[in-house]
Amino acid sequence: MSKFEVVTTIGLGYIGLPTASLIARSGIRVQGVDVNPKVVEAVNLGEIIIVEPDLDELVHKVVEDNLLSAHTEVQEADVYTIAVPTPFKGNHEPDISYVLDATKAAIPVLKEGDLFIIESTSPVGTTEKVRDLIYAKRPDLEDRIFIAYCPERVLPGNIIYELEHNDRVIGGIDEMSTEMACEFFRNFVVGELHKTNSRTAEMCKLVENSSRDVQIAFANELSVICEKAGINVWELIELANKHPRVNILSPGCGVGGHCIAVDPYFIVSEYPLESQIIGKAREINNYKAFWCVEKIKNARLQFQLDRGYEPKIAVMGLAFKPNIDDLRESPAMYIANKITQSQQDDYIIVEPNIEEHSNFQICNYEIAFDMADMIVYLVAHNEFKKLPFSDEKVILDFCGVTNQQEKIFNEIPVEIPKQKENKRNNLR
Repeated sequence: MSKFEVVTTIGLGYIGLPTASLIARSGIRVQGVDVNPKVVEAVNLGEIIIVEPDLDELVHKVVEDNLLSAHTEVQEADVYTIAVPTPFKGNHEPDISYVLDATKAAIPVLKEGDLFIIESTSPVGTTEKVRDLIYAKRPDLEDRIFIAYCPERVLPGNIIYELEHNDRVIGGIDEMSTEMACEFFRNFVVGELHKTNSRTAEMCKLVENSSRDVQIAFANELSVICEKAGINVWELIELANKHPRVNILSPGCGVGGHCIAVDPYFIVSEYPLESQIIGKAREINNYKAFWCVEKIKNARLQFQLDRGYEPKIAVMGLAFKPNIDDLRESPAMYIANKITQSQQDDYIIVEPNIEEHSNFQICNYEIAFDMADMIVYLVAHNEFKKLPFSDEKVILDFCGVTNQQEKIFNEIPVEIPKQKENKRNNLR
């Protein structure tokens, strides 16, 4: 009989719910825990309240098969996985209070032989703090349970596939904890499992996203330079990437999400003098959103001066990246909030992946495009690429949508009329 018969997953958000569902699909019974009763209610109905391809079908199936249930209180299990947020406090200092609170909630039901896994992105040393907390509250469990850190490394919009197929880095507080965690993950992960210690695994997660942030900062800085130089940055990057050892990423209006926009600060806050490039990349990517705000304000003023009336402006996209509904740390949200502070009536807000928002009235993207005098592309959602390629409106494109529209437009086959024979033809 398997030693992993029941799993409790604390946190049913963008990572916790897909992870819980994938574990349940492997045949292990999972008890999800969340502080939000709406999430608990939805899961128990076999439904989801987030946008993630294939997740709704998976949740419905495992709930129907009685392999996944949701609760507001921590349930006793053999394995505990922690997938709660780790936000900021103060001056971009990591806040691990949710991880510690989740641990405290689980401590009363822990028993000898249990496996305790942290998946939340955490600063180096968090797993050891959790170990010390457990042992302080339950000295009877010292060296009698297994504790490990195993960060996810997934792309929103493809989470289910990547949770199953991506390699995982697994670091325990000791060798036996690492081995036990690997044995657990082999039940539902087909990617390779890489063993290490908890501190290295914690830093690995932070380094992966910091590396991406630095690369995006290069692209965003390049876009600002190209705008000043009168160069199409999209064309430039496409040409530069023809070099066999160059791979410049696409610029945008900043960097968002609860990974790339957050994780570098976990390093900078602990090692401020040593993390010069990492810290500067954060500054560049934050500045890009501010730069976009100024560009929009200036374009609006120029429109008014040229035409004598205020333009209707469609703000296209609020999510932090294309084709998802996640607004966490979104630079597009920052920009939308800034430009609408004084005159919200002049702006039409579009986000095709959400139906409503507390601050904005959400408009259909096609209606917004037709109504607006100015189009501001902040997020390259697929829907926007289907809109007409047009120079009749003032277009501000911070994410390359029009570049894609132009390519689609140019790929449409055009029937060329047969020309009459001319003298050149007669000379053949």
